[in-house]
Amino acid sequence: MKMLMVCLGNICRSPLAEGILREKLMVNKLNVLVDSAGTSGLHTGESPDSRMCETAKTFDLNIDDLTSRKFVVQDFDTFDIIYA
Repeated sequence: MKMLMVCLGNICRSPLAEGILREKLMVNKLNVLVDSAGTSGLHTGESPDSRMCETAKTFDLNIDDLTSRKFVVQDFDTFDIIYA
């Protein structure tokens, strides 16, 4: 299964959602691919917002390695579930 988390810029909400979901899948030993994207593409190539990274760390999550990307039409074919 493949899941995609989507928000506007892919630097706040969707990266945090991706991090939370990845952690839960790992803990429960589930084999699911998770990614995130933004509808605007305004922040393509950027890291998550520093405030969101700090918020993630308060819950023992690390999303520092994620990189923003724009949602593309092919995502509809690639992912089984898309949360926006």
